[in-house]
Parts: sequence; C-alpha cells; structure tokens
Amino acid sequence: MEQALVKEGSSWKVLNASISGETTAGGISRLPTLLQQKRPGLVMIELGANDALRGLPLSETEKNLRNMIVISKKSGAKVLLIGMQIPPNYGREYTEQFKKIYPRIAKTEGVVLTPFLLAGVAEKPELFQEDRIHPNAAAQSILFKNVWGSMAPYDALLKERTP
Repeated sequence: MEQALVKEGSSWKVLNASISGETTAGGISRLPTLLQQKRPGLVMIELGANDALRGLPLSETEKNLRNMIVISKKSGAKVLLIGMQIPPNYGREYTEQFKKIYPRIAKTEGVVLTPFLLAGVAEKPELFQEDRIHPNAAAQSILFKNVWGSMAPYDALLKERTP
C-alpha cells in the first residue's frame, strides 16, 4: 500500500495496527488511543470475521463497527470499510445476515466500502495457508487490488494533504 502511494506521488505513510485474531471488541477498545496518537487522515476498518467465526452476536459486531466509524470520523479521519464474508457452514441465516452488515453500515454512515476483501481469493484454495482461513503470499496482490480499487474517492485526500 505504501509503495503504491509513493508511486502515486503521495507522502502518506501506512500504519498497520492490526492484531491477528482481533475481534471488533478488541478493535474498538484500541482505536481511540491509536487515533489520538497517530492522527490518521484515512482509517481502513477490516474487522468482524473473527467475531463471526466465534459465533458472536451480529448485533455486537455491527455496533462495534459502526462505533469505530463514528469515532474515526469525529477524529477528522475518512473511513474505508472493508467487508468480509464467512463460510456457509455457519448456517444460511447467520452467513447471510453477516454479509449484509457491511453494506448497511457503509450506506448509513456514508463511508466507502470494499465489498469483500477476499474477492478473487476465497474460491481458490491454493491462495490460502494450510489453515484454509488466512490468505498466503500469492494472494496478497489480489487483496491489495481489492482495497486499492475502493480508494478512488480518496485520491484527492491522498495527493493533496501531507500527513
């Protein structure tokens, strides 16, 4: 991401604040401090899959994602919400309801949405590590393109404002 920003003439830096296995509850607890310390211009939120894999209530996931967006926007940051989906073995109802969370939040909160981070990857087992959950190195360029393709609305922000 940072290499692509430099190529585009941006002086922005990328901070990866993710923690493997993070839930939305963990994200919301850490976000205020990160916003205060780092003062980002753009926050990318890609959480929720671990909530679903643990079978947590979808209402909590949605509430936490929404709150992360609200506090990010209050800090002055723009937000890119990155959608996830879960395997169908969690039941049709739960799987479908989970999938609907991201577009609903993006619409009501007025933020840009990457519909599904794993688009072009999820259906290809060879692009996953042995755990069949985490994408491998070969998948990274596809994941990057999925996110980068959603960033067009922020082109002016990334080119005009120096962090």
